[in-house]
Amino acid sequence: MTARVLIVDDVPANLKLLDAKLTAEYFDVFKASSGPEAIEAAKEQQPDIILLDVMMPGMDGFEVCRRLKAMPETEHIPVVMVTALDQPKDRVQGLEAGADDFLTKPLNDLALFARVKSLVRLKMVTDELRMREATGQRIGALGAGTGGGFLMTEPGRILAIDDRPTSLKRITETLAAEHNVTVAETQEELLQLANSGNFDLHIVSLTLQEYDGLRLCSQLRSLEATRQTPILVIVEEGDTGRLVRALDMGVNDYLVRPVERNELVARARSQLRRKRYQDYLRDKFQQGLELAITDGLTGLYNRRYMEGHLATLVDDAVNTGKPVALLIFDIDYFKPVNDTYGHQAGDEVLKEFAGRIAANVRGIDLACRLGGEEFVVVMPDTDLSYAMTVAERLRQCIALRPFRLNDAGQTLEVTVSIGIAVTEGAKDTAAKLLGRADQGLYRAKRDGRNRVVAEAA
Repeated sequence: MTARVLIVDDVPANLKLLDAKLTAEYFDVFKASSGPEAIEAAKEQQPDIILLDVMMPGMDGFEVCRRLKAMPETEHIPVVMVTALDQPKDRVQGLEAGADDFLTKPLNDLALFARVKSLVRLKMVTDELRMREATGQRIGALGAGTGGGFLMTEPGRILAIDDRPTSLKRITETLAAEHNVTVAETQEELLQLANSGNFDLHIVSLTLQEYDGLRLCSQLRSLEATRQTPILVIVEEGDTGRLVRALDMGVNDYLVRPVERNELVARARSQLRRKRYQDYLRDKFQQGLELAITDGLTGLYNRRYMEGHLATLVDDAVNTGKPVALLIFDIDYFKPVNDTYGHQAGDEVLKEFAGRIAANVRGIDLACRLGGEEFVVVMPDTDLSYAMTVAERLRQCIALRPFRLNDAGQTLEVTVSIGIAVTEGAKDTAAKLLGRADQGLYRAKRDGRNRVVAEAA
């Protein structure tokens, strides 16, 4: 894996050494020798990760990190503090400034490269989600972001396993002040609980006596329900080999025994914040997809989605021989509704009309709004007889109960004309099917409306 790495240090020899190590591993490296220079380089170059020295004159690394994490252009870039400071309070200060990790000089090369690769992988996921959100905003499917203040308003749901009673007690007591902590006694129990998908963070000891902690992390990464949930592992000091393997398989962060309480709180908070930010981006993207394929007024699928879905079903029908039925609805005399009662009343009719259609078709059927007062239902694996039955039921559902127009209780009787077509042979296409159904609708309107007409090829 390659990546763009910004290294920041005021000592030229340190920059040269780190540059040589990273370049040998095929990273694309560029350098800064002061805090202000690092901030400008991060904004302009948009690196994949920043290795930041703490002890610099003028503006130290803690302040640089705080400023980077406060700017929208750079807040998503992982920052690793690199320093000779090795006290827990220094690591906590770095994590609270927004750093993703804190590595102590002299650097262990294996741990450094594994950490860089791990954080770059995580950033790639975030970058993809950010790009999707930006695309959604450009096409108008999503509003602007709301900032990150919401990320830590709710307690986290944490699942932990550690077979050392004193260590487990320290973990649960420390985190319980801010979060909801669940303890698993066995590997099987942890996997069963985790598979429910109701946790924001998994804490796993890599020194379990009866279970392989690395295999447990691997299983968590392979399950669909837990693939995106961050894992914080606990390792023995000096166990670099096991830590490197854990980071390579996708573990997000680690703590070295003995676990320091403030560092545990800071690292858990950091992982929860990243998890919620990624969840937020995924949710926004899903909302954008739904807005792009659904009708804003009725909530039914829109014409664009219907046309693609119908084409797929018709192609499948050619291969399987299973028929596809298409129903086109047009509300009778809808224009006078808007002219007489106003567009708000017309919108109420359209929303209720859509609701009645959706409530009277199968889960496999696709209800859509074509536009205006025209609607479509696509029915896979449906012959003409059944389609006629459904269409007649829908016609009666519309005609027999008046539509509510406003909060004052005013109602209106509404009827609908329906055209039907069913796929007919290997040479049929979605366009032909839609055209035949439209012809059936035309005949229904010509013959007096409030009726169902099927059109054959």
